[in-house]
Amino acid sequence: MAVTDAAIDKIKQMITSGELAPGDRLPKEADLAERLGLSRNSLREAVRALALINVLDVRQGDGTYVTSLQPHLLLEAMSFVVDFHRDDTVLQFLEVRRVLEPAATAMAAMNMPDEDVKELRAILDALPADPSVEELVANDLRFHQHIAAGSGNPVLCSLIDSLSGPTTRARVWRGLTQEGALDDTREQHVMICDAIAARRPEVARAWATVHVAGVEEWLRRTL
Repeated sequence: MAVTDAAIDKIKQMITSGELAPGDRLPKEADLAERLGLSRNSLREAVRALALINVLDVRQGDGTYVTSLQPHLLLEAMSFVVDFHRDDTVLQFLEVRRVLEPAATAMAAMNMPDEDVKELRAILDALPADPSVEELVANDLRFHQHIAAGSGNPVLCSLIDSLSGPTTRARVWRGLTQEGALDDTREQHVMICDAIAARRPEVARAWATVHVAGVEEWLRRTL
């Protein structure tokens, strides 16, 4: 194991064991390096790497702290990485969406507060009668992000949000080239919203599956 990797692993163990909790400040560099049997250079490299993935927060003039370790922070790195996808892998991202989003939609039908259901309806109503493709896609992203948040599961919400980027281009492409894409999107969004408002999780799951699968099947035929 490389020296820096070993240093990362030792700091990780301190966090996972509970020795360092979210919000805790790390000991001074010299003390921590001696305690872990590391050179100060190796420790600095490990801290730098863990800061890049939002495990540690380096505050100039103050010290280094463990972050909140909330899912949205830790999954930001994944969101960055998936943006490097190639066009021929977008179907794989859509397949993952087809697994995750219907589950989140069913959970939203059970867990989303009434006020948030009203806001979901307002997102639908905010779409102009004759929107541009950009307006349609932006509205679509807001709609699905709101549902994911309404699932009540921050990890699931963060996963869905981090995976949404690679499929945005496919949504734009579909909006530009497929006849009836706007009407289909509107209808399916309304049915999803109605099912959530009626607290019918399996109906919500079914419509979400139809919605994501529609984009996936269109892309399969197009490619």
